[in-house]
Amino acid sequence: MEHIPATWLTEAALAAGRQGPGNLLRVVLVVMVVGCALAAWLLLRGYKRK
Repeated sequence: MEHIPATWLTEAALAAGRQGPGNLLRVVLVVMVVGCALAAWLLLRGYKRK
């Protein structure tokens, strides 16, 4: 197979389409956990003050 610079990008895009929602699901879960931790920190921070 010859190395043509433009074809590796199209092949990578086709391979990414076949992998399914795994990467997107991982990103959503990480953002959700970080968001929950930030919300808990913001809410619990107020109870410490008098």
